[in-house]
Amino acid sequence: MHRPTMYRSTGAARPGMYSDLKTKSQLASSAWAQQSLLLALFFIGLMLLHAPLLRLPYFWDEAGYYIPAARDLYLTGTFIPQSTPSNAHPPLVMAWLALAWRVAGYSTLVTRTAMLAVSAFSLLGLFRLARSAANLPVAWATTALVALYPVYFTQSSMAQVDLPAAGFTFWALAAYIEDRPRMHALWFSLAALAKETAILAPLALFGWELLAYFIRPRWKTLLSPAGRRTHLFYLLLPVVPLAAWYAYHYSKTGFLLGNPEFFRYNVAATLSPLRVPIALAMRLWQLFGYFGLYLLTLAGLLAMLRPPQTENASARPRIPFSTQAAFLAVILAYLAFMSAVGGAVLARYMLPVVPLVILALVSTLWRRARHWKLIVGAVAIAFVAGLFSNPPYGFSLEDNLAYRDYIVMHAEASRFLAMRYSGARVLSAWPASDELTRPWLGYVNVAQPVRVLRIEDFSVPQIDAAAKARDHFDVALVFSTKYQPPHAMFENWDAWQRVKEKFFGYHRDLRPEDIAQRLGGTISYHKELNGQWIAVIAVER
Repeated sequence: MHRPTMYRSTGAARPGMYSDLKTKSQLASSAWAQQSLLLALFFIGLMLLHAPLLRLPYFWDEAGYYIPAARDLYLTGTFIPQSTPSNAHPPLVMAWLALAWRVAGYSTLVTRTAMLAVSAFSLLGLFRLARSAANLPVAWATTALVALYPVYFTQSSMAQVDLPAAGFTFWALAAYIEDRPRMHALWFSLAALAKETAILAPLALFGWELLAYFIRPRWKTLLSPAGRRTHLFYLLLPVVPLAAWYAYHYSKTGFLLGNPEFFRYNVAATLSPLRVPIALAMRLWQLFGYFGLYLLTLAGLLAMLRPPQTENASARPRIPFSTQAAFLAVILAYLAFMSAVGGAVLARYMLPVVPLVILALVSTLWRRARHWKLIVGAVAIAFVAGLFSNPPYGFSLEDNLAYRDYIVMHAEASRFLAMRYSGARVLSAWPASDELTRPWLGYVNVAQPVRVLRIEDFSVPQIDAAAKARDHFDVALVFSTKYQPPHAMFENWDAWQRVKEKFFGYHRDLRPEDIAQRLGGTISYHKELNGQWIAVIAVER
């Protein structure tokens, strides 16, 4: 008698329920199809743009840590590297590379293709974030600019962890502003397992949400939208897998934050009251000026002086203030932390937040500038130019295609060394010392690795010390360890040189002719390319 009522109360017989479910299913399928198509489009575009770079041997930190760590996982199944001291980086990216090698075989082509797949997925996350925060035109323009930004472009095919961490952060932020707490907890967790510093983003949002909770009621909706279901608990969840990794690492190695030298270089030696503000200034430059970003920043600031453009009799909307506030919280967290920690002030460490700045500036141009597409096009041209031309200041070689010049020169010199001086004892510095002793890095192809006597660099003290031990090596492979612009800014400012030497590990390499004279040898091979050089010096007996 009461069964019909009970049946209706479950909602099972609600009119239109099945059609609603069918409509939702169709919409979900359509969204997945669109995202899959975009992912394929981004991946194919990246593969075509990176085609000349896919077979390059590994570069610098790739060869020094990430490839050895991934190779150890591939060969032995251990998450703790055996062939290099552990830096305690979470193993997600190394596990991805090991899986790719297991499926397709170990090669640089497989490595770079696997990393380009991650880069395409990251661009898709950024596209979704920009579309949710702004609109479709801004999303396309932002994604295109980020893909062409020199630091992002070069990192796209390199086996390092900063870009994957940034990509997962984009997906997490998109889920955050779409109010999907379980999904942003998942993406933030994956970001932290790609690189530990990615935990900064959820912690920054946690602090921001906490501030919004205690602030005066009339400001709450500006800081955090009304009706948001996000709970602070979900922003803290990513700490759990990261803490589990560190506990596992400590149980296996006895070190919590990497080996003692890694901790000293990246934490203990950086916490100086003078170094932090200098590093902060460098981080601000990387955020707003580096490699053509200053053009976009300047255009955005000038656009702020103009009234919004009208569309359909109303002003074009801005990114919601609550979303801007969330972005700002993440950016400030990265600025503060990366200015205090990290021995090398590398631009790739800021990859999770530079695209947020690009998104905000592109949205400002779209809202206020009539010819915003032309401005975005000009910035894109500047980014492409930055890939091929070096700036008038020192920079990391991995930030544009200068890293390709380095690899090409080192591969040629290594082959020359192997053919001309087979079996000789070689004096060199890292990373060439690893390039010569580990054939699987792609520089030498010999059954027995070269015997290497390693020094720190090619500065005067190191070369003079090596000259006293000339009986221990037969030939020297010397190269420029840092890019030195032909007309560098602040070149003659002695105070700045001393600051760089004290806080940022700066040194000046001797020229090959000077090294040969001090070692008592002759140059048998010498090549220069776009401000870099490499030479082989035979020591005379």
